[in-house]
Amino acid sequence: MKRTAATQYVVTRPLYSEEAFAEEHEKVYRQRKTILDHIKWDAKRAKNAALSLLPIIGWVKIYQIKQWLLGDIVSGISTGLVAVLQGLAYCLLASLPVRYGLFSAFFPVIIYFFLGTSRHISVGPFPVLCLMIGSVVTRLVPDGGLAMNITGLEGLTIDEQRVVVASSVTFLAGIIQLAMGVLQVGFVVMYLSDTLVSGFTTAAAIHILVSQLKFVLGLQVPGISGPLSIIYTLEIIFNKITSTNVCDVVIALVIMVVVFIVKELNDRYKSKLPVPIPIEVIMTVIACGVSYAFDFRARYGINTVGDIPEGYETPMAPNLHIIQLTAGDAVPMAIVGFAVAFSVAKVYSVKHDYTIDGNQELIAFGVSNIFGASFRSFAASTALSRSAVQESTGGKTQVAGLLSAIIVMIVTLSVGFLLDPLPTSVLGAVVIVNLKGMLMQFREVPYLWRRDKPDCVVWLGTCILSIFLGLDLGLAAGLGVELISVVLRTQLSIYDPEGVMIFRIPSPIFFANIEFFRTKLVEALGFNPLRVLRKRNKAVRRIRKLLKKGELQWTSTGFLNTSFKPIKESEDESSMEELDLPTDFKDLPARIDWNAELPVNLSVPPVEIHSLILDFAAVSFLDISALTGLKTLLRELIRVEVDVYIVACDPYILEKLHDCSFFDDEVQPSMFFLTLHDAMLHILEKHPESTEKKSDHDMVRSG
Repeated sequence: MKRTAATQYVVTRPLYSEEAFAEEHEKVYRQRKTILDHIKWDAKRAKNAALSLLPIIGWVKIYQIKQWLLGDIVSGISTGLVAVLQGLAYCLLASLPVRYGLFSAFFPVIIYFFLGTSRHISVGPFPVLCLMIGSVVTRLVPDGGLAMNITGLEGLTIDEQRVVVASSVTFLAGIIQLAMGVLQVGFVVMYLSDTLVSGFTTAAAIHILVSQLKFVLGLQVPGISGPLSIIYTLEIIFNKITSTNVCDVVIALVIMVVVFIVKELNDRYKSKLPVPIPIEVIMTVIACGVSYAFDFRARYGINTVGDIPEGYETPMAPNLHIIQLTAGDAVPMAIVGFAVAFSVAKVYSVKHDYTIDGNQELIAFGVSNIFGASFRSFAASTALSRSAVQESTGGKTQVAGLLSAIIVMIVTLSVGFLLDPLPTSVLGAVVIVNLKGMLMQFREVPYLWRRDKPDCVVWLGTCILSIFLGLDLGLAAGLGVELISVVLRTQLSIYDPEGVMIFRIPSPIFFANIEFFRTKLVEALGFNPLRVLRKRNKAVRRIRKLLKKGELQWTSTGFLNTSFKPIKESEDESSMEELDLPTDFKDLPARIDWNAELPVNLSVPPVEIHSLILDFAAVSFLDISALTGLKTLLRELIRVEVDVYIVACDPYILEKLHDCSFFDDEVQPSMFFLTLHDAMLHILEKHPESTEKKSDHDMVRSG
């Protein structure tokens, strides 16, 4: 079948610089909102604000009782049982009495029910956050007692002191999240790439694994925090390995094997099972019953959960002294907790076709943590396995989350005493088994190495640094590695017609990358314009002196050395500032052709281009530091007789340049052109010889 020829169009228009285009066409200004527009309030805006701050209003109106309620009830009960167990288990990571894990699985869920935008995530303890809290707790309140004098902790037991520390740092993390949400800075999670988060959570899984060994082995190991804490912890464990409690090891191994096998069966047959088998809950109940029946605590000396007081405690205010000491710890907690929860929420929102609001999620988690901390819970996020249970068992909305909180509340108020004989090795085993997903992220390394080596370096760098430096410093170091990777991969591409260089800038130019931009441009040019300018000015002044002395003469063919002696290089007495000024050809018989042969011993770096085009299509903004650096660079290029053209510049950037007095006698608005094509046509009119291209410059090169 013969294809019909595509319709062709011929567009004819004049060659436009920015100035020429502005002269012929009136600029249309977009109407901008005034301060009055922002503070103006009406019924529609009030309704939108209410829906934004209380997302529950939006989904309650469309709640389908017949279709959704049964699924939410089944999901809520299933998730609640898992939340009870994970609350107890993850509390060990925070180095707190296990009952406070139940608090963290209750209070934040209640607030998120009203303020959260995700309908499927299960809010509560998250192992990575628990470990970060545990690091702060053991640093300020080690096993031997307070490491420093902290106001307000006098007369409290070690456990009570640790609870105050955990609640206070959680309160501060909540304040940070709330502030970020109010200030609309939810975009910060964009700087945490999937690769960085994967490497970070893998390192966290290793930390968690090591921290649970003492429960699985039945050893007394003090909590250690700070850089290399994982090494010191392993050293203590290996030194005490002969004191391992065999009963704890056997219990933990049985739990891990059974739970692992059943979880694999759940994954394999999830399409056939109405709900996943809650194997962790089943094994915990069995272990609790067996431990009570055979009195493992007295007979084998194992550690058990012990007495769990019923009910809740009265609200408490955060300790301001602790807040001052933990400000640096609360920031990564706030960011990590939100980033993980938001990532999981995005997955389910796409799957079930609804939208989530990052800034509202920050507000929801911020208020949840502030409220929870007042009742002695610790920082909440979401656990991947618990959210998977809530979604896979038929949960449609946060009604399931509310029901799971009710299950947790029932355990806290009435049946907590039944968990007294539960071995802590069971909780440690449950934590370790649930690390499978995070530990299996190691499989990403070969894939990343084959497909994207810089991303692989970010993954490995973040993971290794987080393992050895600790999670807080490791996250900061990982962000540094990611930033370096982005900078190094921000290639500035060029291709060169004869005598012309086109330089593409793929990002905004600001204080952090202006020097990098200059360095890459100089590398691409093959010469440093400032050095060339200084060399030319020195040569001109040397030539002027030689002409006055009669040792040099100008002829139609160029300079002639009349002294028949080699011209010696002499020290230039001019100041450096004078050498940076435009080249002055006054008193010379002719303008010097720098590409022609110069007198002996006078050497100036060659400049093989006459025109440079800077493609600003991807430059969305320039700050003041960038304006200053850019103007200096443009002046240097113009002074070495390179015509500079800037194309595809954003109109608002051009307006800013005018407002900031960017232009002068050297750097002029006439260097700005609408498109790359306009600038090239202008150059070809001015330099017809540029029509010919070098054969070896037809490809795009990376600067």
